[in-house]
Amino acid sequence: MTHSLGRQRLVALFVLGCFLLNFPLLALWDGSVYVFGLPLFPLALFAIWALLIGVLAVVVERLEV
Repeated sequence: MTHSLGRQRLVALFVLGCFLLNFPLLALWDGSVYVFGLPLFPLALFAIWALLIGVLAVVVERLEV
């Protein structure tokens, strides 16, 4: 992967993270809904956070040094 393509993917991942962790979308998860006895809001936050870290790891590993 070229450096410019890798940078573009990292910037796109940052923008996606800002979009997913911004108020209007987080309001969708807020409520008194439980999944396996856990509140949905912190569970969704953790899942989004873990997904972003996983995608970041894949993108960084594919970058050529």
